[in-house]
Amino acid sequence: MSTARPSPLRGARPTKADLERFAGRPGPAADDLLPETGEPIRLLIVGINPGLWTAAVNAPFARPGNRFWPSLAAAGITEREVDASRGLSDEDEAMILGLGIGMTNLVPRATARADELTNEEQCDGAARLARLAASRHPAAVAVVGVTAFRTAFRRPKASLGRQDTEGLEAGGEEWPGGSALWVLPNPSGLNAHETVDSLADRWREVWRTLD
Repeated sequence: MSTARPSPLRGARPTKADLERFAGRPGPAADDLLPETGEPIRLLIVGINPGLWTAAVNAPFARPGNRFWPSLAAAGITEREVDASRGLSDEDEAMILGLGIGMTNLVPRATARADELTNEEQCDGAARLARLAASRHPAAVAVVGVTAFRTAFRRPKASLGRQDTEGLEAGGEEWPGGSALWVLPNPSGLNAHETVDSLADRWREVWRTLD
Protein backbone atom coordinates (compact mmCIF):
# COMPACT_ATOMS: atom_id res chain seq x y z
CA MET A 1 0.00 0.00 0.00
CA SER A 2 1.19 3.52 -0.76
CA THR A 3 1.48 5.98 2.08
CA ALA A 4 0.98 9.74 2.02
CA ARG A 5 3.78 11.96 3.23
CA PRO A 6 3.51 12.73 6.94
CA SER A 7 2.08 15.96 8.26
CA PRO A 8 4.59 18.80 7.77
CA LEU A 9 3.73 19.85 11.34
CA ARG A 10 4.69 16.44 12.78
CA GLY A 11 1.41 15.89 14.59
CA ALA A 12 1.02 19.42 15.94
CA ARG A 13 -2.20 21.41 15.68
CA PRO A 14 -1.73 24.09 13.00
CA THR A 15 -1.64 27.71 14.09
CA LYS A 16 -3.13 30.65 12.19
CA ALA A 17 0.36 31.40 10.85
CA ASP A 18 0.71 27.80 9.66
CA LEU A 19 -2.56 28.05 7.73
CA GLU A 20 -1.65 31.37 6.16
CA ARG A 21 1.53 29.84 4.74
CA PHE A 22 -0.57 27.62 2.47
CA ALA A 23 -2.94 30.29 1.16
CA GLY A 24 -2.30 30.93 -2.52
CA ARG A 25 0.58 28.48 -2.73
CA PRO A 26 0.73 27.05 -6.28
CA GLY A 27 0.84 23.33 -7.06
CA PRO A 28 -0.58 20.31 -5.24
CA ALA A 29 -1.16 21.14 -1.57
CA ALA A 30 -1.90 17.64 -0.30
CA ASP A 31 -1.06 14.12 -1.42
CA ASP A 32 -3.57 11.76 -2.95
CA LEU A 33 -4.24 8.68 -0.86
CA LEU A 34 -4.31 5.75 -3.29
CA PRO A 35 -3.56 2.04 -3.14
CA GLU A 36 -0.44 0.89 -4.96
CA THR A 37 -0.74 0.66 -8.74
CA GLY A 38 -2.41 -2.63 -9.61
CA GLU A 39 -4.38 -2.85 -6.38
CA PRO A 40 -8.14 -2.38 -6.89
CA ILE A 41 -10.01 0.74 -5.80
CA ARG A 42 -13.59 0.13 -4.73
CA LEU A 43 -14.43 3.75 -4.05
CA LEU A 44 -12.53 6.87 -5.07
CA ILE A 45 -13.64 9.84 -2.95
CA VAL A 46 -13.05 13.26 -4.48
CA GLY A 47 -12.93 16.44 -2.44
CA ILE A 48 -13.31 19.83 -4.11
CA ASN A 49 -9.83 21.07 -3.16
CA PRO A 50 -7.66 21.07 -0.04
CA GLY A 51 -8.58 23.57 2.61
CA LEU A 52 -5.73 25.31 4.40
CA TRP A 53 -5.98 22.96 7.39
CA THR A 54 -5.87 19.90 5.12
CA ALA A 55 -2.82 21.32 3.37
CA ALA A 56 -1.10 22.11 6.68
CA VAL A 57 -1.43 18.55 8.04
CA ASN A 58 -1.52 16.75 4.64
CA ALA A 59 -4.64 14.74 5.47
CA PRO A 60 -8.03 14.74 3.71
CA PHE A 61 -11.01 16.48 5.32
CA ALA A 62 -8.84 17.38 8.29
CA ARG A 63 -10.43 20.57 9.56
CA PRO A 64 -12.22 20.11 12.91
CA GLY A 65 -15.96 20.37 12.41
CA ASN A 66 -15.91 18.73 8.99
CA ARG A 67 -18.46 15.93 9.04
CA PHE A 68 -16.77 13.66 6.51
CA TRP A 69 -15.05 11.25 8.90
CA PRO A 70 -17.93 11.11 11.41
CA SER A 71 -20.35 10.33 8.57
CA LEU A 72 -18.19 7.49 7.22
CA ALA A 73 -18.08 5.95 10.70
CA ALA A 74 -21.83 6.47 11.22
CA ALA A 75 -22.44 4.74 7.88
CA GLY A 76 -20.48 1.71 9.11
CA ILE A 77 -17.88 2.04 6.35
CA THR A 78 -14.95 2.69 8.68
CA GLU A 79 -14.69 0.69 11.89
CA ARG A 80 -13.93 3.81 13.92
CA GLU A 81 -14.09 7.56 13.53
CA VAL A 82 -10.88 8.96 12.10
CA ASP A 83 -9.38 12.11 13.62
CA ALA A 84 -7.34 13.64 10.81
CA SER A 85 -6.92 17.06 12.43
CA ARG A 86 -3.19 16.49 13.02
CA GLY A 87 -2.60 14.19 10.07
CA LEU A 88 -3.55 10.59 9.38
CA SER A 89 -2.07 7.92 11.62
CA ASP A 90 -0.48 4.89 9.99
CA GLU A 91 -3.27 2.75 11.43
CA ASP A 92 -6.03 4.93 9.99
CA GLU A 93 -4.33 5.12 6.61
CA ALA A 94 -3.97 1.33 6.52
CA MET A 95 -7.66 0.93 7.43
CA ILE A 96 -8.78 3.25 4.63
CA LEU A 97 -6.61 1.65 1.98
CA GLY A 98 -7.54 -1.81 3.24
CA LEU A 99 -11.19 -1.01 2.52
CA GLY A 100 -10.29 -0.26 -1.09
CA ILE A 101 -10.91 3.46 -0.63
CA GLY A 102 -8.83 6.06 -2.42
CA MET A 103 -8.93 9.83 -2.00
CA THR A 104 -8.05 12.75 -4.24
CA ASN A 105 -9.20 16.29 -4.98
CA LEU A 106 -10.81 17.86 -7.99
CA VAL A 107 -8.40 20.81 -7.78
CA PRO A 108 -5.02 20.40 -6.05
CA ARG A 109 -4.57 24.05 -5.00
CA ALA A 110 -5.33 24.95 -1.39
CA THR A 111 -7.71 27.79 -0.60
CA ALA A 112 -9.55 29.05 2.44
CA ARG A 113 -12.87 28.64 0.60
CA ALA A 114 -13.89 26.56 -2.42
CA ASP A 115 -15.45 29.60 -4.10
CA GLU A 116 -11.92 30.96 -4.61
CA LEU A 117 -11.40 28.40 -7.39
CA THR A 118 -11.79 29.36 -11.04
CA ASN A 119 -14.13 27.57 -13.44
CA GLU A 120 -11.10 26.66 -15.57
CA GLU A 121 -9.38 24.99 -12.62
CA GLN A 122 -12.46 22.93 -11.89
CA CYS A 123 -12.93 21.84 -15.53
CA ASP A 124 -9.25 20.88 -15.70
CA GLY A 125 -9.81 18.90 -12.51
CA ALA A 126 -12.69 16.98 -14.09
CA ALA A 127 -10.42 16.00 -16.98
CA ARG A 128 -7.70 14.83 -14.60
CA LEU A 129 -10.27 12.84 -12.64
CA ALA A 130 -11.52 11.13 -15.81
CA ARG A 131 -7.94 10.16 -16.69
CA LEU A 132 -7.34 8.84 -13.18
CA ALA A 133 -10.55 6.78 -13.32
CA ALA A 134 -9.56 5.43 -16.74
CA SER A 135 -6.15 4.33 -15.48
CA ARG A 136 -7.13 2.98 -12.02
CA HIS A 137 -10.65 1.65 -12.78
CA PRO A 138 -12.39 2.43 -9.47
CA ALA A 139 -15.75 0.69 -9.15
CA ALA A 140 -17.27 4.01 -8.07
CA VAL A 141 -16.21 7.65 -7.88
CA ALA A 142 -17.92 10.00 -5.41
CA VAL A 143 -17.50 13.76 -5.78
CA VAL A 144 -18.44 15.63 -2.59
CA GLY A 145 -19.93 18.96 -3.57
CA VAL A 146 -22.74 19.34 -6.11
CA THR A 147 -21.95 22.96 -6.97
CA ALA A 148 -18.36 22.13 -7.88
CA PHE A 149 -19.54 19.08 -9.84
CA ARG A 150 -21.94 21.19 -11.89
CA THR A 151 -19.15 23.60 -12.79
CA ALA A 152 -16.42 21.04 -13.39
CA PHE A 153 -18.53 18.68 -15.51
CA ARG A 154 -20.58 21.45 -17.12
CA ARG A 155 -23.84 19.97 -15.92
CA PRO A 156 -25.61 22.95 -14.36
CA LYS A 157 -28.73 20.94 -13.52
CA ALA A 158 -26.98 17.96 -11.93
CA SER A 159 -28.47 16.79 -8.65
CA LEU A 160 -27.19 14.64 -5.80
CA GLY A 161 -26.97 10.88 -6.28
CA ARG A 162 -25.76 8.59 -9.03
CA GLN A 163 -25.09 10.31 -12.34
CA ASP A 164 -25.93 9.25 -15.88
CA THR A 165 -22.49 8.87 -17.49
CA GLU A 166 -23.74 8.02 -20.99
CA GLY A 167 -21.77 10.32 -23.27
CA LEU A 168 -20.38 12.25 -20.32
CA GLU A 169 -17.31 14.35 -21.04
CA ALA A 170 -15.11 15.74 -18.32
CA GLY A 171 -13.02 18.64 -19.49
CA GLY A 172 -12.85 17.09 -22.95
CA GLU A 173 -12.11 13.60 -21.62
CA GLU A 174 -14.64 10.80 -22.02
CA TRP A 175 -15.79 9.35 -18.71
CA PRO A 176 -14.77 5.65 -18.43
CA GLY A 177 -17.83 3.42 -18.58
CA GLY A 178 -16.67 1.01 -15.88
CA SER A 179 -16.72 3.58 -13.07
CA ALA A 180 -20.05 4.63 -11.54
CA LEU A 181 -20.14 8.36 -10.77
CA TRP A 182 -21.87 9.78 -7.71
CA VAL A 183 -22.33 13.28 -6.33
CA LEU A 184 -22.70 13.67 -2.57
CA PRO A 185 -23.19 16.77 -0.41
CA ASN A 186 -20.25 18.80 0.77
CA PRO A 187 -19.52 17.60 4.35
CA SER A 188 -18.15 20.97 5.45
CA GLY A 189 -19.62 22.37 8.62
CA LEU A 190 -20.65 25.38 6.51
CA ASN A 191 -23.23 23.23 4.70
CA ALA A 192 -26.26 23.78 6.92
CA HIS A 193 -28.47 21.51 4.82
CA GLU A 194 -26.75 18.31 6.00
CA THR A 195 -26.08 16.48 9.25
CA VAL A 196 -23.80 13.57 10.10
CA ASP A 197 -26.79 11.24 9.88
CA SER A 198 -28.00 12.52 6.51
CA LEU A 199 -24.49 12.28 5.10
CA ALA A 200 -24.15 8.75 6.51
CA ASP A 201 -27.32 7.76 4.64
CA ARG A 202 -25.74 8.98 1.40
CA TRP A 203 -22.54 7.06 2.01
CA ARG A 204 -24.46 3.89 2.86
CA GLU A 205 -26.30 4.11 -0.45
CA VAL A 206 -23.03 4.30 -2.37
CA TRP A 207 -21.31 1.59 -0.34
CA ARG A 208 -24.18 -0.88 -0.74
CA THR A 209 -23.88 -0.73 -4.53
CA LEU A 210 -20.29 -1.95 -4.17
CA ASP A 211 -21.37 -5.04 -2.25
